[in-house]
Amino acid sequence: MTAIRHTLQRDVFLPHDERLIAVVHVTKAGKKKKVSFLCVVVTTDQPAQVSIHKVKKVDKDNYKKRQSWLLSELKIVDGKAPDVDVPDFDLHFEKAYKWLASNVAEKNSFIASLWKLTQRYLKQLNKPDFINVKPSLMEGYRASVSEFVSLEDQSRVLSQPEDGLSSSDDYQALSPREEKDLERMMNECEFAIGNAEAFVEQLANDLSVLDGANIHSIIESQQEVARLMHVLDEGLREVGSLEESLDNYDKKLEGVRVHMEIMEQKDSMIQIQSQNHAKLTKELKDAMKKLDIPHQYQMALLDRGDLGSPKGIMECTSAAECLQEKMETKVHTGLSKMRAITDQQELLTNLQEKFAQRLATHLNSMFIQQGMGMGETGSGRIALPKHHSFHRDLIPYSELIQWLKKADNTSFKKLSKIYTESLHRLYERELADFFEIARQALIGPKGGKAAEGKVKPDRKISDAGIRGPKGKVPTMHDLVTTFKGGESDLSDHQRFDMVFTSMLNEIEPMCQAEQDFCSKFFGLGVEPDLLPTQVAQGNSQDFLGEEFSATEMDGNLFSAKNKKPEETKQVKSELRAVMSDLFGSLETEMKNFTVFAERVDNFNSVYMLVRIGHQVLSQSSQAGSYLSMVLANCLVEVKRNFDKYIDNMVRSMEETRMSKKQKCGILPFVKEFEKVAEEAEMVFKGSERRGDLDKAYTKLVSAQFKGIHRIALEHQKTPRDVVMFENFHHLHAVLYRLKITVLENERKEAKQKYTEHLQLYVQESLGRPMDKLNSFFEGVQTLVAQGVKEEEVGYQMAFNKQELRKVIQQYPGKEVKKGLDGLCKKVEKTLCEEENLFQVTWRSFQEEFIRQYKQIEGLIARCYPGANVKLEFSINEVLQYFSEIAQSH
Repeated sequence: MTAIRHTLQRDVFLPHDERLIAVVHVTKAGKKKKVSFLCVVVTTDQPAQVSIHKVKKVDKDNYKKRQSWLLSELKIVDGKAPDVDVPDFDLHFEKAYKWLASNVAEKNSFIASLWKLTQRYLKQLNKPDFINVKPSLMEGYRASVSEFVSLEDQSRVLSQPEDGLSSSDDYQALSPREEKDLERMMNECEFAIGNAEAFVEQLANDLSVLDGANIHSIIESQQEVARLMHVLDEGLREVGSLEESLDNYDKKLEGVRVHMEIMEQKDSMIQIQSQNHAKLTKELKDAMKKLDIPHQYQMALLDRGDLGSPKGIMECTSAAECLQEKMETKVHTGLSKMRAITDQQELLTNLQEKFAQRLATHLNSMFIQQGMGMGETGSGRIALPKHHSFHRDLIPYSELIQWLKKADNTSFKKLSKIYTESLHRLYERELADFFEIARQALIGPKGGKAAEGKVKPDRKISDAGIRGPKGKVPTMHDLVTTFKGGESDLSDHQRFDMVFTSMLNEIEPMCQAEQDFCSKFFGLGVEPDLLPTQVAQGNSQDFLGEEFSATEMDGNLFSAKNKKPEETKQVKSELRAVMSDLFGSLETEMKNFTVFAERVDNFNSVYMLVRIGHQVLSQSSQAGSYLSMVLANCLVEVKRNFDKYIDNMVRSMEETRMSKKQKCGILPFVKEFEKVAEEAEMVFKGSERRGDLDKAYTKLVSAQFKGIHRIALEHQKTPRDVVMFENFHHLHAVLYRLKITVLENERKEAKQKYTEHLQLYVQESLGRPMDKLNSFFEGVQTLVAQGVKEEEVGYQMAFNKQELRKVIQQYPGKEVKKGLDGLCKKVEKTLCEEENLFQVTWRSFQEEFIRQYKQIEGLIARCYPGANVKLEFSINEVLQYFSEIAQSH
């Protein structure tokens, strides 16, 4: 180990001016046995710095530093077991390192060196903790110095801390100074190298001389020591006296300090008490100011404020607002138990209860009085009474009723119930009378006076149906000005459309006005906890506002022009509930009227579907409102009636039977479809419900196609093809004239069937007008088909030129004209007059006859070339025959 220590000092630390103090041979605990050395070194320069290095052997005689730590970074030294000799120990730097020493002696020597170095070079705060270490290893680094060492030796030891730490240390290398002193001494003794014993003897003699001199010096200094000790004793006595005086002063100062602390504490309590008193006074003043209500407001709430006049309403509103503000004032918990605060709160509560009772009584009487009255309406017209005056009288109380909602919710609910019950009875009577007038207008005598008054309607209606300006549902005024002819010229359907549109025009503004009023009056459409404050000042006209002035009462108290954008949002469920209580009979009356209208005429469901559908879509900005829900429910019922009406038409087409003794002609359901389609196109043009009509069209046309085929097969008097092409021609004409987009394919199919069956009828009726001539040329065509050349046909015995001339002579022009005349009479008896297809059919006969004529002429030219054989009539003569016969019929 000494050789290794010398090698480490020389090769590793000496080049860096470091001196090796302690070294231990270690391995990592729990891992493979890799040899390492932990070395503790001290720098030779001042101030000295102590470091710990981990050194590994890299090859045979070379060592290299792997890790380094300063001694000041060491936090804990753990010896593992203070009572048992174990080679394990831990060093804690930034983390714990576990080591296993080669033997216990090296471990103990290493830990003892660390202890001494920490005591010498580190301050108290930076010293590491030594745990689980034998106490014998942690003695003072001076304990090893003998008590009998001379003062000179002690001075040398203390002045040279870089020398060995104790007499028991291992061999230490000589410092340069020691080497110089040794060389000087050996130079003085020339025989030192040659005679070591003489040199040692001389050194011993010198040492004894020096020891003797040292002893004499010590003995001589004893007198001085005694004198010094006497001086020290005198100094100690003076110090004791001084300390006694200081103790007396400390006792007196302690008393003064206690008195000062008591005074300071009392002064602090006085200041705190004064501050608390000021804060309490301020809080009381603020609380009383917040809870105090002016005298004029108290009088207005009790009995002075007249709830029947605009000025009194303004005073009561301002007083209620002030009272609400005082009631909502938050008082500190500590102040709420004070007598003044509780008395003031009781006063405010009494004022609130009395005014709430007075307001509820006043509004209760107004609601009952309004429920017993009737609105403004014109007698004999399809119009609902107007409640503008009712709303105008009540709207100034809206802020007070919203105050009541917060102050006394029970009274508010009772008032709301009284309002809905009173107005429900009124609206129920008005709606019953309104719908009864509408029913009377529908069942009144034809040509009599309509229910809406002396209106002179015009028969001509626009293609878009009855529409007001800018595509809106028209008002009664629009309807009156639209129809300019006599009322006797108005059809039943037009009368119903006008009546039903008038009804919707009356119901919508009535419900909208009531809904807007309830929203504003009861605070159902706005936040209920926001009490308006705009009525604090101004006269009665300012209080009512421009929207309630007489100049703007032109049909709707809350018209769309006065609405704010946020008022178009969906209304709340509470508002729908109020509207349902008010107009509970509206939906029932509407559904009863739709049933009644359908019984009067099934086609009325078409008008109701379009008009209600348009009204529902116009209510889309107020989705969820009561009226939109009622109209939507009615729309469902009307749509069912419309579907039932279409299904009945389809069923009627399927069950239609025609008389077998008469000509068939145009079928009844084809004519009915034409009427329905013409009127439906007028009603549905521009409507959002066009899809419903298109679906109905598809079902009706499909049923017509099947019905025409069925009746054509069943009818015995009229040929099948005549029934087919006449009805399909009529259906095609209707679809072409109305230009129904969804039926474009059906229109093309109808035209195809019309053309196809017309051709079949012509071919079947015309047949073979020159039978023998046609039979002759059929034989010619058979020969050609068997392989005989066309120019060789004339050489056949049965088909020679003489036989051809005999056949041609049997069909002169007079005979052909006679046959065509008989055919014309037969066709004229078969076709119906109302469709007027004789000329078209006769032209088809002409084209078919000319086609057969040209076919025969072609066969003669090919099979009998140069025979100079022709038919006895020409194409021009045939055209003349057909023209003369057509003109004569």
